[in-house]
Amino acid sequence: MIPRTLFRLTVVTALVCVGCEATYHARETQRGLDGDRLTVGTVQREIRKGMSSAAVAEALGSPNVVSTDEHGREVWIYDKTATDVVVSGSSWFVSAGASSRSQRTLTIIIKYDDDGRVRDVAYHSSRF
Repeated sequence: MIPRTLFRLTVVTALVCVGCEATYHARETQRGLDGDRLTVGTVQREIRKGMSSAAVAEALGSPNVVSTDEHGREVWIYDKTATDVVVSGSSWFVSAGASSRSQRTLTIIIKYDDDGRVRDVAYHSSRF
């Protein structure tokens, strides 16, 4: 039988490791979002009518959805959702105190003409 003190130490060590892993994952996820090219500013600054699909892909990356309209022309949709969580008063081991959660969404729709050039750009951004 495992002594009670050793058992408690094992449980505490496991919890610390899980907490550290969650913190690392959250930090890496946020770092990825911070460097993300898909923002309203990027769309406004980089995307212009007449651009090729290759230039759009270079500026924004690959779209989430590629479809066609009623005339067989390509339509690219970028859809991004992010959740921001802020916890105050927490320590490395125990989360306590207040927390808040907010969500951000960004949808970008790019329509191409018969020659594969941008003919229309629309976007919607929200935060709640």
